[in-house]
Amino acid sequence: MTDLFSALGDGAGSMNIRREDFAPGAVLLRGGLADQQEAVLAAVRAVTAQTAFRRMQTPGGQSMSVATSSCGALGWVTDRKGYRYVAADPQTGIPWPVMPGVLHGFARAMAEMAGYPGFDPDSCLINRYAAGVKMGLHQDRDEADFTQPIVSLSLGIPAVFLWGGLARTGPVRRITLSHGDVVVWGGPSRLVFHGIAPLKPGTHPATGEVRINLTFRRAG
Repeated sequence: MTDLFSALGDGAGSMNIRREDFAPGAVLLRGGLADQQEAVLAAVRAVTAQTAFRRMQTPGGQSMSVATSSCGALGWVTDRKGYRYVAADPQTGIPWPVMPGVLHGFARAMAEMAGYPGFDPDSCLINRYAAGVKMGLHQDRDEADFTQPIVSLSLGIPAVFLWGGLARTGPVRRITLSHGDVVVWGGPSRLVFHGIAPLKPGTHPATGEVRINLTFRRAG
């Protein structure tokens, strides 16, 4: 597998951000990364140099196929004790890297554009998907305040975002996400089940053969 950022592109350039309201309280901002690609990629590389990607263990004892890292005051972890947010990396006992200002500001701006002003994320979960990796339908419900939205940025090869309902069963919508797309959801959609279909092989100038997903939350 190509290293995370072995082949950086020349920058996304200035793009028009196209808004798609696809569910109550849920907004897709096509091209939301706009011309911030280089700064965001540099910030992600800095974080993952301090806290390397790893495949965590689920409460059931299975290894996740998605590799994760975190930054901010709180980081998301999973192990035999369950899913939760903690202030320090359990592998080292050291606090997670400070969330870079460019990432914090980007998340705030995207939330405001989607109709959620005042968003102040204290956690950024960074997921790395290789070909064939998926994320099953789940709810983001480990956070303390469900009035705050989720802001999710896609980098690299395309992915199919699975959007369900408030129950695990029922129809699931498939939404293709490309490099630089941002999904923001909250309000009546805050606890909707969502996931990622198995990733198809591909390459992207910014990330090589992987997809990187940044998910910003107000966890504490």
